[in-house]
Amino acid sequence: MEAESEPYVRLASLRQLHQVMADMNTARSLADTLQTVANGVVTALGYELACVNLVRPDGDLVVAALSGDPAAEALITGRVGSRDSWERRLSMGETWGDLVFIPHTEGWVLDDDDVPQWYTDGPAPRFEDEWHPSDRLFAPMYTPAAPGGNGACGELIGVLSVDRPRNGRRPGAWGREALQMYAFQAAIAISNARLRSNMQRALVRLEREQQALRASEESFRQAFEYAPSGMAIAEMGGDQHGRILRTNDALCRLLGRPASALRRYSFSDLVHPEDIGTLLRTSAEGGRAELRLGRRDGTYVWVSLRNSVVADAADGPRFLLTHVEDIEDRKRRELQLAHRASHDSLTGLPNSAELRSRLSSRLCARPQSAHPAAVDAMDAQGHPAFDTHDHGFDFRSDGAERFGSAERFDAYDHHVHTVAPEDGVRDDGAKGLAVLFCDLDGFKSINDRFGHNAGDAVLIEVARRLSRGVRDGDTVARLGGDEFVILADGLGRADAQDLAVRLRNEIIQPIRAEGRAVRVGASFGIGWAHCGMTADEVLKSADERMYVEKRSRPKQHRRAG
Repeated sequence: MEAESEPYVRLASLRQLHQVMADMNTARSLADTLQTVANGVVTALGYELACVNLVRPDGDLVVAALSGDPAAEALITGRVGSRDSWERRLSMGETWGDLVFIPHTEGWVLDDDDVPQWYTDGPAPRFEDEWHPSDRLFAPMYTPAAPGGNGACGELIGVLSVDRPRNGRRPGAWGREALQMYAFQAAIAISNARLRSNMQRALVRLEREQQALRASEESFRQAFEYAPSGMAIAEMGGDQHGRILRTNDALCRLLGRPASALRRYSFSDLVHPEDIGTLLRTSAEGGRAELRLGRRDGTYVWVSLRNSVVADAADGPRFLLTHVEDIEDRKRRELQLAHRASHDSLTGLPNSAELRSRLSSRLCARPQSAHPAAVDAMDAQGHPAFDTHDHGFDFRSDGAERFGSAERFDAYDHHVHTVAPEDGVRDDGAKGLAVLFCDLDGFKSINDRFGHNAGDAVLIEVARRLSRGVRDGDTVARLGGDEFVILADGLGRADAQDLAVRLRNEIIQPIRAEGRAVRVGASFGIGWAHCGMTADEVLKSADERMYVEKRSRPKQHRRAG
């Protein structure tokens, strides 16, 4: 909307608002209606962010749609806030007609409740009506009051929360009236969409019943049995929910199991353990999922599952018709591409980016000795993040997002801090995450004398020897050139020194390259990772120790030949 100082509202703005309201009432589904409501606040009312919090049957409110920020949408859509927390919000602050405004000077008390929200930050307001990033503005949505009812409004069906007016000011009289009117119309559109959804489901059930009466069992059997891809019918609801009742030949061939054996299973019995969550999140009606199913020989095959409902004329939906498509080749190509992006093409070891990712995943960016509630959050580079408060997650200075303070502290509570053994202390059994920085000695001369093919052969063999010399679960990565890094968790100082010696002894053995035996040496620097450091800081520490170790040995002793 236009700035409040303007004496009129442009006709184009009114037309835009009218179009948005028309779109709300013509959306094809409840989900489309909710998203249209959120989008309309951004496109027509002059706010940068809008969120639709919808009341669930149990009374709590779920974030059903969000517009204006894709990162925010991915982070909090589907999250639930309790009804008690919402009642508290709607009962405090200032009331602007049906709207509730909570200024940033009061809203800090809501930072730790369970309502999904996002965080921004900004300076203190420079003038009286300037919008502060931590201001909150809510527009409750009520069902239309029943005829003859005592109240002016019906039941609460949701709350619109808006943020960041484009003009940077708190809405004036016109803006408040427009938002209040919009919330009223949105409530009507959502109520109508629910009615349409219920009617559509009833019509779908009726149509399916009529089709079932007209269709013959034989025609269905022909389509099912001779489908080129896998098909299955599974029970829906009850104690036997998901149990496979019938399969076609294509599915039996795909899984290497006879139909009689498959009838003893449900898809949850056949799915790979890591894909159980994906299967459970798949909607029964029109649901899609990509997951792995177990073959009879113990291997797994990637498939695409698509579900539809087979309705019973009397009792409604009772069976799931599942289409199973083999996507093994496509998934293999995707995994190969992902592997190439994270691994060195010459040696097959994790590359520099993957090494930093694995190392960073073990480190939280704050000192490990402090309690979470007493320490400011820090970003991945060790800089303080701006922890601010508006509707429930915080935007860090590196652009990453985190949930509100309650979730953030919970994540730290579950993080096992990485602690390094103390320098200068006799080995007392303390264990830590050792980072061994390996630089080959004499490698350049091999490249110069025998060519790059010989040098590549040396690097491949060194990578093989390093991988063979570490434990399962340790990481051997090629940082670049003739530099390698080993991440070995749970080692003491003596253990790390022993590992470096063993790996050096492996490397100095003769290597066959281009038909001749060559030798390289290796210098190792041992660094220790601990929370509060970045991955680059850890690697730099190990690199510096490697150069100290290299300089401490006479040049003629740095390699064996």
